Amino acid sequence: MKTKLCNNLKGAKNIGTTIEKRLNEIGVFSLADLAQMTTVKAYQSICKQNPDKTFPICYYLYSLQGALLDLHWDQLPVELKTELRKQAKDKSDT
Repeated sequence: MKTKLCNNLKGAKNIGTTIEKRLNEIGVFSLADLAQMTTVKAYQSICKQNPDKTFPICYYLYSLQGALLDLHWDQLPVELKTELRKQAKDKSDT
């Protein structure tokens, strides 16, 4: 799938003010930054930065990937969602 890169997060699909703020806190200020970091690492960094909070996978991990692909998070293919969950779990176990 093609990645859509732009200069900032404002206006990107699935990225509201709260997610944008959380991304900024981990040093992500553009979709290019997010692509470079990877959505899995960004999701895990957000979780690690806020250990007292729970971040649902669909609202964060899927939303981040959807932003890169310019798709609503619910439109991501099932296989991609499965792979993202697996990567997030594998990296959190290490």
